[in-house]
Amino acid sequence: MPPALAALAGIRVISAGQILAAPFCATLFAEFGAEVIKVEPPGTGEANRGNLSFEQDNRGQKSVTLDLARGEGRALFRRLTAAADVLIENFRPGTLEAWGLAPDDLREENPGLVVVRISGYGQDGPYRDRAGFDRVALAFSGITAVTGYPDRPPVRPGYFIGDYGAGIFAAFGALAALRARDLTGRGQDVDVALYEAVWRMSGTHAANFGLTGRDRPRSGNYYPGVVPAEQFETADGHYLVINATTQRSFERLCAAIGQPELVADPRFTPRQNLLANHEAIHAILRDWAAGLTLAEAQAALDRHGVPASKVYQVSDIVADDHYAAREQVVTVDSPVFGPILQPGVVPRLTATPGAVPGRAPLLGEHNREVYQGLLGLTDAEIERLAAAGII
Repeated sequence: MPPALAALAGIRVISAGQILAAPFCATLFAEFGAEVIKVEPPGTGEANRGNLSFEQDNRGQKSVTLDLARGEGRALFRRLTAAADVLIENFRPGTLEAWGLAPDDLREENPGLVVVRISGYGQDGPYRDRAGFDRVALAFSGITAVTGYPDRPPVRPGYFIGDYGAGIFAAFGALAALRARDLTGRGQDVDVALYEAVWRMSGTHAANFGLTGRDRPRSGNYYPGVVPAEQFETADGHYLVINATTQRSFERLCAAIGQPELVADPRFTPRQNLLANHEAIHAILRDWAAGLTLAEAQAALDRHGVPASKVYQVSDIVADDHYAAREQVVTVDSPVFGPILQPGVVPRLTATPGAVPGRAPLLGEHNREVYQGLLGLTDAEIERLAAAGII
């Protein structure tokens, strides 16, 4: 459960999102003490229900059912948003407007409402009406084009970077908008596109193109200008990443592998030569790693302060003492799957830390609590709305 002193205590969030980016954004709020009320269609719930990702990306939320396609359902939704600080949604652009629930209309009743809008391409621009999912956003953002090897097709990154990245940027934007509300008394919209979340993390790709007029080709594990940095197979069949890309760390690396003379080798000094001869230094490191076990290689590098790590799989992560010490693998009970492993809370706050506030909700589990306790509906009204399929 969240600590007694929670950073976002007193903030109420209505989450009308589904699948990943919007629910994840909402759960970040829940982990730091906000009350998050998830709105789902009656009967079926959101499209991701029944999956492990639903259990993780909706943890700590409350669930109410509500049919937004019907007028009485939209009226109840207005009452929910009138009592909220933040609304999070990831419908296609224009959907709220078509329902008569445009953000500015909702702010007629609640001027301070912050509306977080997550979509594939954003709320405006020529592609706003295109459908968007994580993999499509990765392609559009440019990351897919540079992932993989030059003689093979592009490769999809292994994590949902677009969805989770958009959720993080959306949460940051919502907090910025809440701070602005403290100053102005007015809410505003937070417009986040999946592709923009990834593009914002692209580093200097745009700058390099602007200077050279050339696209960066796929280069496998080699990143131009970042040397030495590669992954090498050890004698016991593991992969070890070494990243010693400053002069000081390179000197430490040469000492760690027992070849301090490489620092003065004309192939590797000055630094321009090291960059030009990256294949040569990587070959030396490959031979060194191949002669040692992972434990031996890691110990040598650690002794000299060289950044290095085994290429972890999840089996390594859940058994790792450091992950455990920082509570980055947690167990959350699920009525669907039983106890399940999930990532812990990020970031760590020293005075008002976050916490996993509980499991994901069952469909409509909090109907009575929210509709009766928050909106003041009577038992008879709740029963009538349920019978009519509105909740």
